[in-house]
Amino acid sequence: MQKIIPCLWFDGKVEEAIKFYTSLFKNSKVKDISHYGEGAPQPAGTILVATFELEGQEFMILNGGPAFKFTEAISLSVNCETQEEVDFYWEKLSADGGQESQCGWLKDKYGLSWQIVPTVLGKFLRDQDKKKAGNVMMALMQMSKLDIKKLEEAYNQ
Repeated sequence: MQKIIPCLWFDGKVEEAIKFYTSLFKNSKVKDISHYGEGAPQPAGTILVATFELEGQEFMILNGGPAFKFTEAISLSVNCETQEEVDFYWEKLSADGGQESQCGWLKDKYGLSWQIVPTVLGKFLRDQDKKKAGNVMMALMQMSKLDIKKLEEAYNQ
């Protein structure tokens, strides 16, 4: 059992969100679901709380009502090995009302923030050659969806 599990507070659309997220990640599964009973603040039979797993990371999703909304103060970061993987997650997570931002950030249609990050970016930014790392940072700041080829070009300048 995972000791620390992020809990995502939703106002409805919980079942839809679970299906959406687990459809995107190959290694995913729904672990358990509990429902509201009679006399609860939500209609009886709707999902109260569920746990699901994405790529080995467990999440809890709570159908808590309208009291709280997602902000960019927390985001989920997806490490991608290839541009095809970056493109896939960017397209799927920003679709149907999602919002693209800058530097690899987006919000999905539920308002949850994601970072779609090529794994090579960390190597570039940690390089001891400050000029190379700076060039990559300058290129990164100009992008919405990250482009590995352009990041590599900036690194190799």
